[in-house]
Formats: sequence, C-alpha cells, structure tokens
Amino acid sequence: MPIRSDLRDRFQDDHQIPREECGIYGISGCKEAANFTYLGLYSLQHRGQESAGIVTSDGQRLFRYAGMGQVAQVFTEEKLRDLSGSSAIGHNRYSTTGASFLRNAQPIRVESNLGGFALAHNGNLVNAWSLRSELERSGSIFQTTIDSEVIVHLMARSGKTDFLDALIYALRQVEGAYSLLILTRDALYAVRDPNGFRPLVMGRRQDGSIVFASETCAFDITDTTYERDVHPGEIVCVDGKGITSYHPFEKRAEALCIFEHIYFSRPDSRIFEQSVYDVRKRLGQVLARAHPCDGDVVVPVPDSSTVAAIGFAEESGIPYTMGLIRSHYIGRTFIEPEQRIRDFGAKIKYNVIRSAIEGKRVVVIDDSIMRGTTSRKLIKMFRRNGAKEVHLRISAPPTRFPCYYGIDIPTRGELIAATHSVEEIIRYLNVDSLGYMSLEEAHSAMMDGTRDRKWCDACFSGTYPLKLDQNDNSNQKDLFPEYLVEER
Repeated sequence: MPIRSDLRDRFQDDHQIPREECGIYGISGCKEAANFTYLGLYSLQHRGQESAGIVTSDGQRLFRYAGMGQVAQVFTEEKLRDLSGSSAIGHNRYSTTGASFLRNAQPIRVESNLGGFALAHNGNLVNAWSLRSELERSGSIFQTTIDSEVIVHLMARSGKTDFLDALIYALRQVEGAYSLLILTRDALYAVRDPNGFRPLVMGRRQDGSIVFASETCAFDITDTTYERDVHPGEIVCVDGKGITSYHPFEKRAEALCIFEHIYFSRPDSRIFEQSVYDVRKRLGQVLARAHPCDGDVVVPVPDSSTVAAIGFAEESGIPYTMGLIRSHYIGRTFIEPEQRIRDFGAKIKYNVIRSAIEGKRVVVIDDSIMRGTTSRKLIKMFRRNGAKEVHLRISAPPTRFPCYYGIDIPTRGELIAATHSVEEIIRYLNVDSLGYMSLEEAHSAMMDGTRDRKWCDACFSGTYPLKLDQNDNSNQKDLFPEYLVEER
C-alpha cells in the first residue's frame, strides 16, 4: 500500500536539512560501564534519534538492550542495572542505510565460530550491496538491512580462528566510511577506516578506564580526559594485557568529512584534532570577508549556525542578535489543526522575535541549503515580522551532491544548488541577496595553522574519494529498502 500522503509530505519537509549519521561510545575497565555509556550516548544524541542501544560484557557473557527513540526514552534505571559488566559499547542511530526498524538498532550482537561479539558502526560502506549479494548467493542469511552486518558475515566466513585476524580479513574487503566499536567477552576494539572519514576519539578516566567516542563532548559528561584521535586505518585493542595499537591496512589519502565541522558535531567537541567551535567561528569570519553586507543585525538559524554567526558579526562589525528561536522539544510526530496554518512545519520548529528584527536589515546566517523549502519559509517568517531587508549568507559552499559516506543528504535532483543558479535561488527564497562560501574559502577556514589536513568535500565538489557500488543519483537509504505501509 502507498505511504500516506500526509506522512510523506511531512517527511519531505523535515528532510530539508542533512540528517545526522550515528554516534558511538565505548568504555573498558569501569565498574559502571552501562551507566557511563548511557551518559555518553546522551551527549551524542544529536548524531541520531531513531534508536539507541548498549551492549555490556562481564568477562563471561554479553548483555544487550536496544529500543526505538531517544536515549532517555529507551533506557530506564532497571534496564541499565540489567546491563552488568565493566566494558560496554553504545550506539545512537540515524539510518543512512537500512530502514528505521528495531531489528536495525545497533549495536548488533551475534554468536559465531569466533565467539559472541557486538558491533557499533558510524559511517557507510560503499560496496555493501555487492558484498551482501555475494554472501547471500553463498548461503548467508541476514537479519537486518544495515550495511554493518556485512562485516559480521565476512568475519564468520573468514576461516580465521583468531578474532583480530578475522576482523582484519573482513575490513580489508569493505570500502567506505567506518568508525567501529567492537566488544567481545574480554576485549574492546576501536577501528577507523584508512581514509578517516568519520571521527573517533580516545580518552582515559581517573579510574584508569579507557573511553572511545565519536566526539569529545561525550568525554566531558563522563569526566574523561582526551588523549588522542584513533588514527585513520588504526585498530586499538583494549584487553587484560593493556592497550595495543595495530595498523594493518595500506595507507591511504586522508579524507576527513568537512561537514562534521560545518554542521554535525557539537560546537563544544574536539574532532579531527581541532575545536569545532574555533572552526565554525573561522567559517563565519571568512564568510564576512568574502560576502560583506550592509545590515543592521546578524541572526543565526540555530543551533548549528550560531557560532558561524558570531564569527560573521565580529568580523563585519554588525551586531549579533538571537532573532530566531528554535524549539528543542519537538517529538517524532505532531498533529496539525484541520484548519491549515501557513508554514506549519517551519513554525513548529522556529519562531521569529519580532522586536529584534522589525524595520531592520537582517543578515541571516545558515550552514546549508538543501531543497530550499524550509529556508523559503523562514524568510517568509522574517518578512511577515517586519524585516526591512533579508540577506542570506551560507557558511559552506553550495551542496550539489549526495553523500555516500554516512550522511543522509537528498539526492542530486532534489538539491536546489544542483539544479538552479544563485540568481534563481535568490528569487525562489525571496531574499535581497545570497552569498555562499567558495570551496577554497571553506578549506581555508579549516586550517588551524598546525598542519595541512585533507578533507572529503564530495557533497560540494562531487569528487568522491572512493569508488561507489552504484554512482547514480539514488539516495543511499535505497540500498537495502524496506517500506512503510499504512496500517488498517
């Protein structure tokens, strides 16, 4: 049966922004491993809100619990007490591959000839379709529609008796973006792909426990001191012998996701050996120099554009103000009155402060434009509240291509910058002016003066560091599709 039209429309409206990937957290050698993993996942909630899961080990057995929804909704004190053990891994999910169903919640837990283990994955495997097809032809039976399960089957079929050897064998066959945490009964493994697409950091608590997370904001809440990034192509093993580092993969060119700094990561985090706050502030400063504007106030589209707006305001000398408020209490569904409200989807999330912008030339700072419909609604809200002029500045280059490395960006045909000129976008949004950063300007803002980093900017440039299974305009969520049907 077809998807209900009202659900489809709301999904499309909500997909005007790039969607989060996933967040992972792991800890070894801690008496309250489950509780600390819960807190770490809570800090990483911005990276995925569809499901959450934790697996723990007491040295003899693995314990798992996962559910649909946000961390605080999934876990209770009773559930956390049942997750015993001194080691744990956890996962917040937003689906970039595989539909949003409970069976796709991570960490996935399996029993195999290598023993029981659990795996949590942030990223996207670009050759998962061909690998899965080959495995199914040879008899593998998959329990999920997520690409991560391919790694598990490759390990089980490796013929290796040593767990690390089987893991290396499997990872040498996969291509794409992956930051992994893998928990066995007696060891915790942290892995980052050879290109380093997705962040993964390592830290230590005062009790000696070792912690891994997607971002350092998960360290702050658990009193963990950042030590270093897990290096691209590195496997870190934490077990009874201590910490051992392996580099079993052929060295590749670094390809750090530029959008992590622009949009995804929390501004209080440190990823890719840089402060997210500092990078976003530099983005705003570079944007102000590249696209100056005569304005009376600088207004961010909260929350991810707030720091860039601060940088823009400081560099331009135009006062910064919070002229737009974002609601942080939006549930997964909402009910609209039968009498339609104009731009209801935008209003449920944002509201303009009329006194802050009325009669003024407003410079609106945002970090991206995808389809453009939400931006258009926001501009209408500014004008209805008395803005004299509205000038839009984007702290990133035009997004013209989908991401196949773990970010759910609309297809190329749906991205407004891929199909329209800047002048056409100006007319569609009804703004007085529009300024994007150039690719060169964005790269310059990424530089902190310490060393030359190499960034994946495929969503802007269309230059993909890795070959894809199917390099077309389809969205990566179509890889292993499942369908929502209306219940009757």
